[in-house]
Amino acid sequence: MMARSSKQHKTRSNGLANENTVSKSISKTVDQTSVNAVDSVISSNVPLSKEQLTPASTVAPDTAVTLNSSNPVMFSDLSLSKPTAKALAEMGFSKMTEVQARTIPILMAGKDVLGAAKTGSGKTLAFLIPAIEILYFLKFKPRNGTGIIVISPTRELALQIFGVVNDLLKYHSQTFGVVIGGANRRAEVEKLEKGVNLLIATPGRLLDHLQNTKGFVYKNLKALIIDEADRILEIGFEDEMRQIIKILPSGIFYFVYIYIYIVLLENRQSMLFSATQTTKVEDLARISLRPGPLYINVDSDKKNSTVDGLEQGYVVCDSDKRFLLLFTFLKRNLKKKIIVFFSSCNSVKYHSELLNYIDIPVLDLHGKQKQQKRTNTFFEFSNAKQGILICTDVAARGLDIPAVDWIIQYDPPDDPRDYIHRVGRTARGTKGKGRSLMFLVPSELGFLRYLKAAKVSLNEYEFSKLANIQLQLEKLISKNYYLNRSAKDGYRSYLQAYSSYALKSIFDVNNLDLAKVAKSFGFATPPSVNINVGSGSKSSYKSSRSFKRRYDDS
Repeated sequence: MMARSSKQHKTRSNGLANENTVSKSISKTVDQTSVNAVDSVISSNVPLSKEQLTPASTVAPDTAVTLNSSNPVMFSDLSLSKPTAKALAEMGFSKMTEVQARTIPILMAGKDVLGAAKTGSGKTLAFLIPAIEILYFLKFKPRNGTGIIVISPTRELALQIFGVVNDLLKYHSQTFGVVIGGANRRAEVEKLEKGVNLLIATPGRLLDHLQNTKGFVYKNLKALIIDEADRILEIGFEDEMRQIIKILPSGIFYFVYIYIYIVLLENRQSMLFSATQTTKVEDLARISLRPGPLYINVDSDKKNSTVDGLEQGYVVCDSDKRFLLLFTFLKRNLKKKIIVFFSSCNSVKYHSELLNYIDIPVLDLHGKQKQQKRTNTFFEFSNAKQGILICTDVAARGLDIPAVDWIIQYDPPDDPRDYIHRVGRTARGTKGKGRSLMFLVPSELGFLRYLKAAKVSLNEYEFSKLANIQLQLEKLISKNYYLNRSAKDGYRSYLQAYSSYALKSIFDVNNLDLAKVAKSFGFATPPSVNINVGSGSKSSYKSSRSFKRRYDDS
């Protein structure tokens, strides 16, 4: 999917404009000492140290912006180009969020940034606005190739960023596009060969084009943006990211390993954004950012890890009451916009089929669906004023879905970071409001300690009256062949997912009451299902309680 912005910018220049028009602060000289320092940092195996990270507070006063809640920083306070300013006004943005106010001026000054901010805090505009300004002031044209690359962990997030770019570039002449797995590769090649100035990509497809698309011009790359960096690494793209960073930018610098990094030092600005910082993220920063990147964490001094407009709670119920509680809650809130998280694709599939069958209309989103289906579902739910989306964590990271009222964690995560990203789908923006509810069985209450340690506090909710539909549910599942088969798949995948949780002291599959778990899937007695216990082997669920590690797509 590629596009060209509507207004054509006229320029007499046949090449790129002088880079000094973007930032006078970008140094054009690199001595051998600096090169050696970079090479030693890149080749080491230690994370970035505090000495290698420059706090944002050390930036010169003329490049920093102080955010005052009583006097909010406006986008009009920035020296933005007229096309960007006009687009922002039409998009309805006038005031900057904290992460925007603290990062945009610094990025526009040509500094590398390693940023951490809560989900829903406005990170996307924080990195896109400086990137677009670079293209504008350098007068990028299609023949100049790609000047900005944005790397996203998922296809849905890449498409969402593409939509924001489409709005921001409305009055610019620069071209933009997206390359993602599952899309038409031949069409992507044709567009890349014509010239895409701002490219959004998933790691695997980007590496594919870098290695195999001869007409892909990226020697003029000016900024590399890595969004949701921890998620990119968590889902297994570490090797791809290392290869991508090694390739960019190539240009004429093919000589020695160290000269590749001279190019990185001189010509490429990097922005690495994530809502949670991990050792792997620091490692990625070490190989992708120039020495001394600015570390901006807008949340370090705050009491809570989630946004202020979010009201959070949990409910304790036995396994056999979980679906009854979910049914009761959804039935009472059909006029709301709700996202429900499950631990596996098969569980999403079953509950989607069941709820739609019993007249609770829902949409579903999970990793086993084809890309077009996932895209259509995402945009349908995003554009809806009310409705229910049930999904796996494929929808938990970065996606900006407007006006979500409730986040329901039917299956709890076993990592506080995943909890934070899930609830980050609501209460987004400067004045966002939303609620979240997490289901816990009594044996899982210890998870609250981990959330508290991560600066997440929850209130306990109680639901006294539940819909008494258990007998009808069991009758339906026993008589409907297709629902019965789907329920078994969901049941099996739920157990596999549970067995893979890292916090075994909290989420121990051996502590589950299997009869009660079966009832939550509509079975009067636990069904016999096969569970993978090793490579290529299977075992009857009733005779073994050993499980292989879960996958999100199980």
